[in-house]
Amino acid sequence: MSANERPSGQQQTGRTAASATADSAFLRACRREPVSHTPVWFMRQAGRSLPEYHKVREGIAMLDSCTRPDLITEITLQPVRRHHVDAAVYFSDIVVPLKAIGLDLDIKPGVGPVIADPIRTRADLDRLRPLDPDDVKYVTEAVGMLTGELGATPLIGFAGAPFTLASYLIEGGPSRNHERTKALMYGDPELWAELLDRLADIAAAFLKVQIEAGASAVQLFDSWVGALSPADYRARVMPASTKVFDAVAGYGVPRIHYGVGTGELLGLLGEAGADVVGVDWRVPLDEAARRVGPGKALQGNLDPAVLFAPRQAVEAKTDEVLDAARGLEGHIFNLGHGVLPSTDPDALTRLVEYVHTRTAR
Repeated sequence: MSANERPSGQQQTGRTAASATADSAFLRACRREPVSHTPVWFMRQAGRSLPEYHKVREGIAMLDSCTRPDLITEITLQPVRRHHVDAAVYFSDIVVPLKAIGLDLDIKPGVGPVIADPIRTRADLDRLRPLDPDDVKYVTEAVGMLTGELGATPLIGFAGAPFTLASYLIEGGPSRNHERTKALMYGDPELWAELLDRLADIAAAFLKVQIEAGASAVQLFDSWVGALSPADYRARVMPASTKVFDAVAGYGVPRIHYGVGTGELLGLLGEAGADVVGVDWRVPLDEAARRVGPGKALQGNLDPAVLFAPRQAVEAKTDEVLDAARGLEGHIFNLGHGVLPSTDPDALTRLVEYVHTRTAR
């Protein structure tokens, strides 16, 4: 079965889940419709800061945990139970589809994804075969289990964006300067374009599997794209990201685009095809709205480090975010990046309650 085919049973599952969650505050905000309160979810809410997460993952490697539907379901549900967030985010990692197609990689604690044989030549592209739904059957099973448990709470699926995946593959792991990535991008533009095109197909196929199984929205994470200038992003990266968004446009689910350090790229992130643009903590939401322009909802953008401050300070900084978001067409409250591992879970629970209370209409 190809990644572009849609089995009728999976379509029906997705429609059923979408119907149950359609009137949620999260999806209404994504669609820029009136909401009863500002919805809240957190990037990396499912995982590192929760003691129950460490307990269920004890002795289990990260990538192994991403292939077990029982663990995926439990870990995804944990922050919904604890924090009462308005959306769940599917527990996985952006390199899972790369592992699923046979690449030799691992996620090393304290380091991140590490690629055994980096992709740097045209011959290396042969290792990037298309992702077939059968490669990730555990995703379909886990999403089905989750939508049954979540009821009216939406589930957000996600994938890594082509640039960020390319950077990991070329560098062999995380990089501060992305020097090998940029060297290939500038030095062999044809190879670069073909690499990103293949990664766009893989990311799109991974999102389709999640949507067809019942995900109510999807987010494309471009964690490292803030390393690029607007001109380079537009010419050398945006076509691949647009291909991903276009591939899932027909499903009608909201599409979120997020990157770190992307203040100069915010308008382009929306132009690439997103319905919602994620904003990190560096740009106030009112200024972000000016840069993005009309017709898009915004997501963000409390600095994750603020959660280590006293409660009164957290609430004051939260008020700044909410005040900057006043008058936006649609706003989903989130952090400006993922939850930091040593964050007090109770601080997140209090933050959700505060935003809900503060914005109740």
